[in-house]
Parts: sequence; structure tokens; C-alpha cells
Amino acid sequence: MPCWFDGPLAAFDTETTGIDVEQDRIVSAALVVQETPRSTPRVTRWLVNPGVDIPEAATAVHGLTAGHLAMNGRWPAPVMEEIARALAEQAMAGRPLVVMNAPFDLTLLDRELRRHRASSLAAYLGAQSLCVLDPRVLDKHLDRYRKGRRTLTDLCEHYGVELSGAHEAAADATASLQVVRALGQTFATRLEGLSVAELHALQAVWHAAQARGLQAWFARNGTEEAVDPHWPLRPDLPAAA
Repeated sequence: MPCWFDGPLAAFDTETTGIDVEQDRIVSAALVVQETPRSTPRVTRWLVNPGVDIPEAATAVHGLTAGHLAMNGRWPAPVMEEIARALAEQAMAGRPLVVMNAPFDLTLLDRELRRHRASSLAAYLGAQSLCVLDPRVLDKHLDRYRKGRRTLTDLCEHYGVELSGAHEAAADATASLQVVRALGQTFATRLEGLSVAELHALQAVWHAAQARGLQAWFARNGTEEAVDPHWPLRPDLPAAA
């Protein structure tokens, strides 16, 4: 029986108006599903007209302008519904979901659902649970003493994954999925005995420890910056609704 990293995986990614999960908006998203490492991925894309200004800094990252989104994007409410249902389908199928820096994308999606659908990601999942694989958390734990940054671009370079069209949701989702497969092969002796559900639970612990370490590093360098320890979803704030 193949290990989880050689089996079916899905991956989710968003492009946004900024980095504040409570206030910023999704402008594009993609879900990539691949059954085996050699099979052709199935890609679903969404383009959103968020109805708010797109900061120049955000456009510089993903290339999406307010004019382009106004002409080609859809209104957020139906899109968020479709995304939530698509992720719920992955959970129902028992397919692990790869999300690079999951607390950002999944929390932002949850807040968009609360904003536009008066609901939450958990409500769409119902009795099902997402089993999330976060390449950032996995890499930081499994190769913790490696120096250098750990952005998606860095991880792709380290694990020999091609990333064409960075900061396009489908390209980033596909690359994240391939990084997780490569990471699984690299650390197979440490990972093959773990189920995805067990690995999901462990990542929550690992991320919390990583957050405490980063916050301590900030403190040592004179910056009292709080780092949220929750993974893969940050708790709801009343102001997010």
C-alpha cells in the first residue's frame, strides 16, 4: 500500500488584497487535485471581484488589478460558497489538503465566509475534518537546523520542484503539493509510519512550538511581536464577521 505522499492529495491557495486575515480579501483562489505523483492534476480556479480597492503592493505581487477583477471577477458570496463546498468534498473523500502557511489561507477563507455567507468554514465541513499538510510547518520541523528562508520559492528550490508563475494561485497550489510529495520522500523513514490524521495533529503542536520560538526571537531582538500559535485555523474574532 503506498504511503500518503504517493497517494491522492489536494492543494489550496489564494491571492489576496493583503496579509491581514481579519480585514483583507481573496481576489483569486485555486484547488488542485492529483491522485498519484504521475497523474495530471485537476485544477479549479476562482477569480473574485472583492468590491474593495486593490492596494498597489498587492497588485505588484500577483498582478491582479481592480479593473481586471471588476471585468472578469465574480462577486465574493457565491465564490466563497463554491470554495467551501469544494474543500468539504476533499474532506469527505478523505483526501489530504496541502496548504502552504495554512493559518493564513484557511483563516482568510473562514473570515470571507463569515463576511459574505454569515457562516464559517467549520459549518461547511460539518462532521468532516480537513486533514491539512502544511509544507512550511513540516519543513521547519523535519529540517529545523537548515539556515535560510522558507518561503514557497525557497522550498521549491530546496526540494527540486519547478515553480512557474509564482503568486498565481494554481501555480502556487501545484508547487506546494509537489513540495509535500518531495518532502515525504526525503523524510520517508520519519513519516511513513504516520497517518495523515496523526500528522495533522502533530503539525498543530509543531506550529505552536515554532510560534513560541519565533516570538522569543523577536523578544531577544527588542521587538514585542505576538505570533499566533493556532494551526491550521486561527480562532474567530467578533470583528471578523
